[in-house]
Formats: sequence, structure tokens, C-alpha cells
Amino acid sequence: MYETIELTKQGRIGQLVLNRPKSMNAMNGTMMKELADCFESLLQDSTIQVLIIRGEGRAFSAGGDIKEMMDPENPMDIELVMKDVSRLAKALYTLPQITIAAIHGASAGLGFSIALACDHVIAEENSKLAMNFIGIGLVPDGGGHFFMKERVGVPKAQQIIWEGQTLKAHDALAKGLIDEVTAEGRGLKQAESYATEAVESPVSAKLASKHILHQVKVDELEKVLEMEAAAQSAMRKSADHLEGIQAFVEKRKPEFKGE
Repeated sequence: MYETIELTKQGRIGQLVLNRPKSMNAMNGTMMKELADCFESLLQDSTIQVLIIRGEGRAFSAGGDIKEMMDPENPMDIELVMKDVSRLAKALYTLPQITIAAIHGASAGLGFSIALACDHVIAEENSKLAMNFIGIGLVPDGGGHFFMKERVGVPKAQQIIWEGQTLKAHDALAKGLIDEVTAEGRGLKQAESYATEAVESPVSAKLASKHILHQVKVDELEKVLEMEAAAQSAMRKSADHLEGIQAFVEKRKPEFKGE
């Protein structure tokens, strides 16, 4: 059914796998569209009450696929991509399931926005977590501003976005960005045990509380997504972004000019 992701169900627990392991689950146009479609289909799925999201291979997700962004022959249609990114973020935030992100390896850029959108975020201790759009002259998307602000408040969110640093799991936990740290190789096991506990608890009441808390924020999330899409579109045309991408490809330090 899907090319780049895989959805499986076992009883009342679902598992969504980001499945482009050779690209460290970097998100190309197809994956963003498939994630949006999959999350939207889960909005109507009352058979699953808990959803685990994880990455196949060495990483959760390295973020947007820079190779595809740079492809001169078949460039990404940014307007279309931003629509899918907004669809996936809104659907993920409003899912009628308890969502758990099980992170190993890298969770960066849009990959980190998706993790932060989940109700419970578990990261293995050596995982690398980064809201690193700033490094290539871009702004967070996928609701990154909203999800980060919800977790840590505006001043801290702004600081983390501006710094664009790569955090180890324990640093991210100390900042309040994630909920739990496990030993290497234990992330998925921990997510599965959290999921099992959740379905054995009064999960309908938990989901009702989630619905109340999230529903009142949906308008705000929609506004943020709209502004992110506009800002991203503008930033992609900036000299700083082109320099950031060029430096990334050439593996050198970028020289930004604020243009």
C-alpha cells in the first residue's frame, strides 16, 4: 500500500515504521504525502488506541531529504510538499490514539518535529536530536515551532531553534523536550511496554483528555503551519539558504550574510 512507510496492527496497538533505511529515513516528497495520508486514515480508525512511530535501520529520521531538494532535474515542489507537511502535522496532533515516538540514531529537522508531536517521546541515550533548520538558513516546519513551544515554552523554544544544536537524549530530557531515555537498543522495547500498559489502563478516558487538551489548540497549530509554510517558502529563496545548502554539500562552514 505504501512505498516509504509501513503500518502494522496487533490488537489495539499499531506500529508505523518510517522505511527508507538507506537514506536514514530522510523524508522525500513521497514519504511526506504517505505520512499525511496514513495519519488522516488513522483519524477514522477506532480499532487502534495506541500508535508507536519508529524508524527502520540506523535512525528515526534524518529530516527532509536534502538530495531531493537539490535535484536539478526533478526538484521538490515546495508548495505541494508544504501542504503535505501541514496535513501530516495536523492529523498527527489530533489522532484519536496515544502516540509514542521510539527514537534511535538521528531525529532531526522534520523528523524531530514529528517526534515532538507525539504524546510520549522515548529516545535511546546515544540518539542525536536536532531542530537544525537554522544551519541551512531555514525555519522549523511540520509544526516544529508549535510542538516545541508546547513542550518547553516560548523563550526556551526560541533559544533551541536559534541555536540549532544537536542534543544527546539526556540533554533533551533535561530541557523537557522528551519524556524518557533508555539504554541503546532498548527504545522499541520500552515503547512496546508503554503501549501495553496504556491499553491495559482506562485508555478511553486518557484519549478523552487528550481530545480536550489538543482540540482547543488546533486553530493555533493551523496558524503556525500556515506561517511556517510562508516563511519556509521565503527562506528557500534566500542567499543564506543557498549558502547553507552549498556548505552542507561541500562539508564546509557556511558564510551567512543575513540575506
